[in-house]
Amino acid sequence: MSVAFRKMHGLGNDFIVIDARAAPVAMSAARAAALAERRTGIGCDQLIVLEPSTTADVRMRIFNADGSEVEACGNASRAVGLMLGGAQRIETLGGVITSTAGDNGVTVDMGPARFGWDEIPLAYGMDTLSMPVGWEDLEAPAAVNLGNPHVVFFVPDADVVDLARLGPVIETDPLFPEKINVGVASVLGPRHLKLRVWERGVGLTRACGTGACAAAVLALRRRLVTGPVRVDLPGGPLEIAWEAGGTILMTGPASSSFSGTFDEDAYPL
Repeated sequence: MSVAFRKMHGLGNDFIVIDARAAPVAMSAARAAALAERRTGIGCDQLIVLEPSTTADVRMRIFNADGSEVEACGNASRAVGLMLGGAQRIETLGGVITSTAGDNGVTVDMGPARFGWDEIPLAYGMDTLSMPVGWEDLEAPAAVNLGNPHVVFFVPDADVVDLARLGPVIETDPLFPEKINVGVASVLGPRHLKLRVWERGVGLTRACGTGACAAAVLALRRRLVTGPVRVDLPGGPLEIAWEAGGTILMTGPASSSFSGTFDEDAYPL
């Protein structure tokens, strides 16, 4: 059976989007990983399957490149928001979010931030705003859950951190029972951050929407910046707005690259 897909990206963070609202498409970790493979599949950072929802306008399932199904993806939320147009309520494993497509890109209300050690989750209790842990020169990070878990290190220069080496070490540390997304951020100005992200189940990525939200929210909590915050990622900038007790608004671009089809039999479950 032939399955239609759309290839999209947000700041270079790329997705295969399958619209399965009218006709179901079976997806497994093995099939998602095979489709995400850049040499023998279509290639992507995340594979997105859109399905009917009983609680929102659409259900968005998110599979990382390694096939693991995850709770949230900010850049994919903007891509889906662009694809569907207008205002949409999107059900994810991390909760219901809303997207609004406009002339200046897509704004996504990512919902509230959760800071409790057991909400991230961590293996044991500690202060999540300044964690008494470190990996080599990366020390005293902050953590937050935005539907998926993030730890962020604030460093003088994010570009010089060997994140390709340290990222997988931190991601899989026993402190993080569900693994963790790892960010390194530098303050460039009173409302300006630079960020690089090692994404759980993906690796180094050109952009991570939830990572940008995490860095901005944690920098605001530490009073390193004031809002709204521009977050520069390797793929480009996002704008993040948040006030304590409120929800997080992320605004940025998304693009459609091409459309195609694949044969289900070529990617077995």
